[in-house]
Amino acid sequence: MTDPSGSTPTVAVLGLGAMGLPMATRLATGLTVHAFDIAPARMDLARAAGIQTFGSAREAAEGADALLLAVRNGEQLDEVLFGASGMAASLTPGSIVILTSTVGTDSIPAVAARLAETGVGLVDAPLSGGPVRAGEGDLLIVVGAAPSDLDKARPVLELLASTLTVVGDAPGDGQALKTVNQLLCGVHIAAAAEALALAGALGLDQSKALAALEAGAAGSFMLSNRGPRILEAYSEGGAEVLSRLDIFVKDLGIVGKAARAAGLAAPVAAAAEQLFLLGAAHGLAAEDDSAVIKVIAPTPAS
Repeated sequence: MTDPSGSTPTVAVLGLGAMGLPMATRLATGLTVHAFDIAPARMDLARAAGIQTFGSAREAAEGADALLLAVRNGEQLDEVLFGASGMAASLTPGSIVILTSTVGTDSIPAVAARLAETGVGLVDAPLSGGPVRAGEGDLLIVVGAAPSDLDKARPVLELLASTLTVVGDAPGDGQALKTVNQLLCGVHIAAAAEALALAGALGLDQSKALAALEAGAAGSFMLSNRGPRILEAYSEGGAEVLSRLDIFVKDLGIVGKAARAAGLAAPVAAAAEQLFLLGAAHGLAAEDDSAVIKVIAPTPAS
């Protein structure tokens, strides 16, 4: 996203939630940021961080070099860009859409083709890391994009990512690798919950068990990251919601669909998906994904 005039590129951030606001704040350290959210309180926080806010999503997107977009699924992506109030109409030729969500590969080719008709590129850049790491520019981002579009996106992506992996030259390549990533993350969270539930059922101090597991061959990033939150799941109010349980209902659904389309069995991912589905069915959808332990052990270890 280089500008021959030397002016600072402008990126529009739509949605200032748990991830959107820290990303916008981080981007404002090096770029011009336009932002919008339907919640006035989030707009107030953005302005307090020195971010320019606008009265509508379309106003924020007008004239921007890049639109940073997070949506729930492919259907919502299509609606946001091409629906009645679609953002695509506000984008100028030569600009790019940077998709940061995990939506699967199915909808990406058609969206990329429709944007290309208007001279707009799609940078497929799903990310991982959570709000704290977003604000620190410490995200993991995997990218699929045409080289020319990737060049335009680099000022945005390099401010947000400590690990930036270019998977391929086509939108959809990033989604493919993120699907593999989410298989492992979902399985690791489910396995960590099951292991700590077993530790409690065997009469062990779960905190001590977690510390011992982290120090040995069973240790992993997800165990260390989710383990303490898993142990907070039974506390009043539960663990702070950093990643909702129903995100893994969605993402492991994408994993299963991708595996079936490829003719590949994924029995471990399917078992993990069932745990998250049961969690959602038991009213845990909006809780942190660490609450999946309550599916295995509904009450805390005595």
